[in-house]
Amino acid sequence: MFNKDRPIYLQISDRICDEILSGAYADDQRIPSVRDYATLMQVNINTVMKTYEELSRAGIIYQRRGMGYFVTAGAGSAIQRQRKDDFMHKTLAEMFRQMRLLDISIDEVVSAFRASEEGKQEG
Repeated sequence: MFNKDRPIYLQISDRICDEILSGAYADDQRIPSVRDYATLMQVNINTVMKTYEELSRAGIIYQRRGMGYFVTAGAGSAIQRQRKDDFMHKTLAEMFRQMRLLDISIDEVVSAFRASEEGKQEG
């Protein structure tokens, strides 16, 4: 379930961010308690607590004393901006390096992307 190359709390953070982006949690909506999420993910409560603290520091969630954690208004847009920036500066840079090494043209990539999009529409 978890990738051994990356800390579990960061993988859980990514999952929560994915859930926010997919609309599972809306702005100002309560997310599961630390205990509930730890049970769901089958991890130690301290791991989820570290995740929530990290997301809180990043401004993605906030805590209401005695009520739990909630999604910060605009969190989805903030996550999307950060991930887009990471993709444009890290993922694409690596992809372009691989394309040069493997002699893959941008036209081949565009064709593969279009085929992928067509496959999604059919399925």
